[in-house]
Amino acid sequence: MKKFFVLTALILALSLLAGCAGTTVVYTNQCTCPTGGHTNTPNTPNNPNPPVVGEGSVKTGLAIVAGIGKSKDASAAEYDVTIVAVNVDDKGVITDCVIDSVGTKVSFDATGTITTDVKNTQIKTKNELGYDYGMVGAGAKYEWFQQAEALANFAVGKTVEQLKSGAVDETGKAPAGSDLASTATIYLGGYVAAIEEAVKNATHLGAQSGEELILVTKSSVGSSKNATAEKAGVAQLDITAMALNEKDGVITACAIDAVQAKVSFDTTGKISTDLKAPIKTKNQLGRDYGMVNAGSKYEWNEQAASFAKYVTGKTAQQVADIAVTEGKPTDADLAATVTIAIGDFQTLVAKAFAK
Repeated sequence: MKKFFVLTALILALSLLAGCAGTTVVYTNQCTCPTGGHTNTPNTPNNPNPPVVGEGSVKTGLAIVAGIGKSKDASAAEYDVTIVAVNVDDKGVITDCVIDSVGTKVSFDATGTITTDVKNTQIKTKNELGYDYGMVGAGAKYEWFQQAEALANFAVGKTVEQLKSGAVDETGKAPAGSDLASTATIYLGGYVAAIEEAVKNATHLGAQSGEELILVTKSSVGSSKNATAEKAGVAQLDITAMALNEKDGVITACAIDAVQAKVSFDTTGKISTDLKAPIKTKNQLGRDYGMVNAGSKYEWNEQAASFAKYVTGKTAQQVADIAVTEGKPTDADLAATVTIAIGDFQTLVAKAFAK
């Protein structure tokens, strides 16, 4: 079975100090699951040319799809986030797939005061929760992580169109009587759409067929703030995700994205955010994220892509050893294009290799 690697005590300690939580999911080529079946990175100054594409090369893609539609006035901002990593060959066939999800809330009352302990909240993804997510306890035959894994396994060997036509019917669930339906009984439409987005974002970053594909995430609601007479309150979920290929302990491809999902409210707890509006990731925002307008030479997506390119070919220890001052890199080559703090990125790489 594609397996979860438990974070070491050191990595857990680092996560707690950072006030965030994450999970590591690794998919391998051996499967014993119940079914038994199986943002384009821009050219930056640090990556002026794409990798050389050879026989066996695959594209690496990452997608984060966030929704806040279940949020309620004077109650809570509710988040539903799907994160997908894929490897895809040049014919558009998915060769590996990882699916994870974050579902969490930030509560606030009718005075616009946040009642969740946002500074100490540790957010676990559904894969990390495992059986504690509670679907089996509620009567389901298989837990969420098993059902998501069944869909990921089903996607392997298929194009997006083949996946869409075979994985879901008009209701968004697996077709009745199919092998997939025997395990995956949850609504799959949103996860299939996220896989499609990851495939669309996939690009050649150096990965080869057969290498491990790893998905790691880091989440926090610590930036949430109470409403005041002068300023709206905000319930904010921050997620940074990394899709990483590795072979023999060396990073062969890396893609990074992040999302800030915000729900604003006033001192009566009335939500002012359009809950149906699409939430763009930092890669999707591009220049609209605003770092260049604020005086930075490069935008967030460009800096994240530069970091990802820089660490490709390195081990986890080499990434951990990147020198920083106040969280920002001091290595001349990296600092030339990366001026943001890289601690979260380094933590994600460490999680990916924590076995």
